[in-house]
Amino acid sequence: MKKVRIAEQIAQQLEEMIIRDNLQPDDRLPAERKLSEQLGVSRPSLREAIQMLTSKGLLYSRQGGGTFVKNTVTKDMSDPMLSLFRENPEYRFDVLEIRHALEGNAAFYAALRATDEDKQNIREKFETMIKLHGSDDPMDEARADAAFHLSIVEASHNMVLLHVMRGLFDLLQNSISHNLDKLYTLPRVFEPLSTQHRELMEAVVNSEPEAARKAAQQHLVFVEDSIKDIDAEEARKQRSLHRITLLGDYARS
Repeated sequence: MKKVRIAEQIAQQLEEMIIRDNLQPDDRLPAERKLSEQLGVSRPSLREAIQMLTSKGLLYSRQGGGTFVKNTVTKDMSDPMLSLFRENPEYRFDVLEIRHALEGNAAFYAALRATDEDKQNIREKFETMIKLHGSDDPMDEARADAAFHLSIVEASHNMVLLHVMRGLFDLLQNSISHNLDKLYTLPRVFEPLSTQHRELMEAVVNSEPEAARKAAQQHLVFVEDSIKDIDAEEARKQRSLHRITLLGDYARS
């Protein structure tokens, strides 16, 4: 019984490692010897844990040696919902509501728990996001934005929250890419976003939990309002094009 409990604990560590390191399907795990040393566990117990995750469909072995990621938690969470979100765009606001509820708390706990390494990672993710502004592909900046927010969630040291937030960002990036494009190309949107991100970063790295919670929540209110404005603008353009088409048809008749 003791051996089974140890293997279960190791399996949980492996799942956390897959999430923390953002391993994707077909990524290879470290060699058994290295992984056992990294986790501080025996190789027989490690093999049993790997077998557990293989049975769950998270890992697989390839002929010739090596253990690989088969599925990730975020993939399982987001894939069944992608078609629903694409067919019903209003559901993306449900995601933003959940982010509002979760990210405020994530920022709060990150400000309390972030290590020096966490803080350095947050700063680096922020700088990368700023440097990408004006790049050829606005979605690169959108992905950098997600990486910045996830670095704060990681600093909260709550693995369940990290699982959930990775899934939410996957849903957002796959369902509203056209809106994300505009969020990073409109100056009236980018400038406040940049200020809000800096305030959030500074509150976390300065260990100010209440300020961090407030900064995260205010930022998400702005994002939601901006996306609604972009939607309304797109709808106005479509109506104008429709009227022009009708007038053209009338003139030709």
